[in-house]
Amino acid sequence: MAWATPTIVPSSVRGALAPSNRIHVAFIGLGTQSKALLPAFLKQDDVQAVAVCDVNAGSAGYGYRQGGGFQAGKQLGGRKPGQDFVNAHYAEKTKRGTYRGCDAYNDFREVLARDDVDAVVLAVPDHWHSLMTVLAARAGKDIYCEKPLSLTVRDGRQMVDAVRKYQRVLQTGSMYRSRPFSRFACELIRNRRIGQVKRVLTSMERGRAGPGPGWKPMPVPEGLDYDLWLGPAPTAPYHEDRCLYGFRFIRDYSGGQTTNFGAHVFGIVQWALDADHTGPVEFEDAGTTWPQPGDLYDVPLEANFNARYASGVELICRTKELGFSQRFEGTEGWIAVVEGGPSPGLKVFPESLKTTQFGPAEVRLPVSVPSRPLILEGRQVTHVFEDHARNFLDCVKSRQDPVEPVEAGHRTASLCHLATIAMRLARTIRWDPEHEQILGDPEASQMLSRPVRPSWAA
Repeated sequence: MAWATPTIVPSSVRGALAPSNRIHVAFIGLGTQSKALLPAFLKQDDVQAVAVCDVNAGSAGYGYRQGGGFQAGKQLGGRKPGQDFVNAHYAEKTKRGTYRGCDAYNDFREVLARDDVDAVVLAVPDHWHSLMTVLAARAGKDIYCEKPLSLTVRDGRQMVDAVRKYQRVLQTGSMYRSRPFSRFACELIRNRRIGQVKRVLTSMERGRAGPGPGWKPMPVPEGLDYDLWLGPAPTAPYHEDRCLYGFRFIRDYSGGQTTNFGAHVFGIVQWALDADHTGPVEFEDAGTTWPQPGDLYDVPLEANFNARYASGVELICRTKELGFSQRFEGTEGWIAVVEGGPSPGLKVFPESLKTTQFGPAEVRLPVSVPSRPLILEGRQVTHVFEDHARNFLDCVKSRQDPVEPVEAGHRTASLCHLATIAMRLARTIRWDPEHEQILGDPEASQMLSRPVRPSWAA
């Protein structure tokens, strides 16, 4: 399927950047995730933020909660607060007192039409990822795209194809690959320090119930271009719990915690198992629970499923109340990686694994920031975002793949989507990862893609 660009076509495509050049970055989506992403990029000396874009001008009626959204002064979220934040940052940095070099846009296509934008940061709902990535790649922009990479398997493959066709750099915004202890765990597993992996136990947080049966549409807040927020998704009445973080729990826009935390959980599993170009071959439901019929939210409350790789490795996912993690069980030991929750860190058996030194012929994985010390426990939240951004920017200059390139992000998202299909149908599905086809199940195969609104499809 080709995407239509209804009004604006970029005038040129930029080539590779010289290492000495400042990278001109535009930020598309100034909601919750931008609280971390925008400061992380602004801290990089070789970044110049030239534009921000959001369908929300800055309305607190958009669905923000106390402490939620991107904050600037007393306003919450949106392009005007984001613009003010960037301009204030550069005013302080340059000691000029005022700065007005960052432009603000409602429509992302205006951003992509700018010749001076080298890269875009996409922090938008999942249903926008594919369309924006394809158009950004076509416009010659490098792309940092939030996780999960796609809304459907077919969307993800389209993103891979566009990034490769236009020779762009794409970093999937699943930042835990930039966390040193996660990388160290994957290196231990790749080098068979726990022997042959037999089973991987994973967990993720519980989903949410939304406005229950009988929920009522709400007036669209002033300053919100709601039709553009919907974009390629089906037409639907506005409700404040539909947008911002709430979009994660509505199937039209996302896949719940299965894709949200799953992008982190399974991204590390795939890395550890050297599966960035493949994935499990079988998925089965293991007792998933759902919101009650008529709820605005319609994705799993408790996502429970089993999967199996062609190698025989079992992948088991269960829901818990807080945090998310992976436990790799091998023939000679085990490794547990606790990514979320109050006490992240690495637990191993035997304990001597923590002092492992790798030889020159052993597998070593990409390092986002080589100077970052290996700390096996601790949140390290601040520098995880910064390090993932730094890795992306270094790759924009070098033209190398970042730590979670487009194919890896696509395969991780595909794992999440296929698990969701098995849970929704409450039956086992078989998957051919080489040809990206569901075997012998036409109903399940139809779920590999979604229709888009006619105004957004060619």
